[in-house]
Amino acid sequence: MERIRVSKVEGVYLLRRGTRLDGTLHLMPHHMVFSYLPSAPADAPPDAKPPRQKETWITYPMINYCCLKPCPPMLRQEASIRIRCRDFTFFAFFFPDEKKARDVYDSIRALSCRIGRLDKLLAFSYQPKPPEDQQNGWAIYDARREWKRLGISPKDTEKGWRVSEINIEYKYSATYPALLVVPTNVSDSVLRYAGEYRSRQRIPALVYRHPVNNCSITRSSQPTPGLRGNRNAQDERLVAAIWATNRGWKPATAPSSASADFTPDSSVVNLNESSANSSFVGTLDAERPKATRTTADDLTGSSETDPDLPKVYGAQQRNLIVDARPTVNAYAMQAVGLGSERMDYYPGAEKAYLGIDNIHVMRKSLDTVIDALKESDLVSFTPNRQLLAKSNWIKHIANILEGTALIARTVGIMHSHVLIHCSDGWDRTSQLSALSQILLDPYYRTLEGFIVLVEKDWLSFGHMFRHRSGFLSHEKWFTIENEKIERKHDGQGGSNPFENALRGARGLFNRHNDSNESLNQLPETNSTDNVTDVADTALPKPAHVGAAEEHRVTKVNELSPVFHQFLDCVYQLHYQYPTRFEFNERFLKRLLYHLYSCQYGTFLFDNEKERVDNRAKERTRSVWDYFLCRKQEFMNPKYDPDIDDAVRGKERMIFPRKGEVRWWAEYFGRTDEEMNSFGPQAPSNLIPQTSNASSGRSGTSTPIPQEPIVTGTETAEGATGAGTTASPPPAFAVGDQSPNHSVSNTPKPFDAAAALGQDLRQGVLAGFEKLGITGNGSRVAKPAASSSEPTEDVRRDAVKPSSDYSTDRSSHTSADKSVDHATQQSTDEGAGPLTDPTVREATEPEPTPDVDLGLGADLVETKVENRSRSRKPSQNREVKDEVEMDMQ
Repeated sequence: MERIRVSKVEGVYLLRRGTRLDGTLHLMPHHMVFSYLPSAPADAPPDAKPPRQKETWITYPMINYCCLKPCPPMLRQEASIRIRCRDFTFFAFFFPDEKKARDVYDSIRALSCRIGRLDKLLAFSYQPKPPEDQQNGWAIYDARREWKRLGISPKDTEKGWRVSEINIEYKYSATYPALLVVPTNVSDSVLRYAGEYRSRQRIPALVYRHPVNNCSITRSSQPTPGLRGNRNAQDERLVAAIWATNRGWKPATAPSSASADFTPDSSVVNLNESSANSSFVGTLDAERPKATRTTADDLTGSSETDPDLPKVYGAQQRNLIVDARPTVNAYAMQAVGLGSERMDYYPGAEKAYLGIDNIHVMRKSLDTVIDALKESDLVSFTPNRQLLAKSNWIKHIANILEGTALIARTVGIMHSHVLIHCSDGWDRTSQLSALSQILLDPYYRTLEGFIVLVEKDWLSFGHMFRHRSGFLSHEKWFTIENEKIERKHDGQGGSNPFENALRGARGLFNRHNDSNESLNQLPETNSTDNVTDVADTALPKPAHVGAAEEHRVTKVNELSPVFHQFLDCVYQLHYQYPTRFEFNERFLKRLLYHLYSCQYGTFLFDNEKERVDNRAKERTRSVWDYFLCRKQEFMNPKYDPDIDDAVRGKERMIFPRKGEVRWWAEYFGRTDEEMNSFGPQAPSNLIPQTSNASSGRSGTSTPIPQEPIVTGTETAEGATGAGTTASPPPAFAVGDQSPNHSVSNTPKPFDAAAALGQDLRQGVLAGFEKLGITGNGSRVAKPAASSSEPTEDVRRDAVKPSSDYSTDRSSHTSADKSVDHATQQSTDEGAGPLTDPTVREATEPEPTPDVDLGLGADLVETKVENRSRSRKPSQNREVKDEVEMDMQ
């Protein structure tokens, strides 16, 4: 209460959509309440009862923007506070005098962004009233029960899966659930070694098993090949074991060759030609594949030829690795020791880049939508259509749904396995994984099933709700008009990302690392004060100190509407298939509201471990209590539970329809006529292309006619269409002399990756010299007259244009496409980008490249290798996390 300067202000009036309401404003520890008497209807009889008093409650974490507008007395205007909430409600409060307005503003600010601890939020003091207090939403999801529903249990091992307890104490991966489902033929020892190759030990783990064909959806984080193309035999073994779990798909006649290196042509299908738009599967395939899928020899057993196992016909298996990122972003991550799978080491599968933009692009997109609606408190004008179109929000939603449909068709139609990952595997991966299961399984379209799905794919698998939602607010969201307030640095890092990276690199290079820990958990707290070494996690800690009690500050650059987009996609499916969902649209809207209300403890933490450590089940209520005690309010009266694949419209699977993505008008606080007066917002012939554009900014979206969601594919045999189809600057445009001849107006995709890599290299080299870091790790004094620019020889050797690599490589193979790198650039007009194997080799370096990467590169790679073997976090890891996030 000491933060509240004034608890009650009378004579206040509220403006919403141009409507004035007079009343009283109350300030409480967790809410601000505006009580008012609504005006009687114009046609009300004289003897009608007076209207009852109404109240508008606003929880402080819902506030996303608060602006005080003081007015001098000579202007004869009331001082006002304008508030914008995360659920797209807008308020403008007008006060009788400026002092009261300023006191209210200071109180709201103190109760929003200065509490600093999660346990000060409403969830830790909320006591529900009957009948809600009789509910126990925490008991709805039980991991073992859900795996048993999917046919996985200790007594049912013939499915090829088992429940591993390697992470039962969250020491293997702090961001993964306690129970992981992995192939039966893979031991926990293999998992320990495989975890070293995946970012934050987020190994490929099962989230869904198809009950008919035993195919799977697994999820993970990105691998860590780095610039040297490092590999991990145990990770490859784990992925091969996943491909081998659906035993019934092997033909009855065993192949004559048991070679594990052969990949049949029939298992590689052009993803862009997949046009299966229904859940029906053909009854018989006229041509039997010449060979089976490729797996490791030691993962196949005699049970695969058991004639009693089911045989499924109508599709050919094509296992798929889905990298949700734009191709250039995935390549750029190699500069920090991460990257994507090299398909030479994962035979029998194809990799697809979906080109879904990162959290920063999505945050900016939503901010633009807010700008189009932000005057809703004062006027009742329609939204700014130009800003709505500029936001690209609908196109991002269409991209996510298109990628989801690809995954669902691969599993349900093509009867194949899918492995999904993005960067860390908790944002775009959660979206794609959960939506794919909604398309495939009717259970997840029921109220109970949807709750289980959110608990499993979002809460247990570690979506960072606290980081992405910003429950503790931020000083930037509070402003006073016409006053310049100096803000302290919010810890987002400097404007130059290279300086941030090098600031962390200086501590990385100069510290002594003798840790033998195999875990490489990076710190996920908001300040360096909270960094804890892995070796210290086993030490006993006070029971009352945890993530809820630690002082925290919202980091604006980590906020993103990831879960909002997921619910928006569910709304799109609900609108297209109104009889296939047991819950209604209001359920989705209220769920998104309670994400930010902080009334319940379900979404307050980043992963399962934090919820267990902070005893969230004992100290807070579950958000599902709210819905279960009001179940009838959220049921869909049009719901048809009957499932019959023989009847069109009642199939088990559903697929989003192209060109029918629309604005979720009700959630944005507008009418359908205001938001969707021009019909569907994403025509089927305009699919956004999400990679580097000519502006050089990553993630810029531009409508491209007939452009599919898959921006690139890779197999062990080669790559097709990998990269962006925009017009990025060619490789020679940065730090190299321009060729004298004319080139194609559409540069190759690898040119963009080369240009980006050369930018990174030049920044790193310049920073090394600026910080005085030499090749042996020692620091030297920087000469006063030395230049921060690398020499022309170093620059030319550090990153070569794609034509140089083609020339160097083709001299040892085919000389047909060799060109002089000083005068000519290769322009394959007739083939897709990166179709030539030599170009692919240049894109993905050999494990021991013979190209001199320039000053400091050997030192960087040595540290990357050391980190893969011994990953003890440094005190500068937070800075490195921010740089990696910007590059993703």
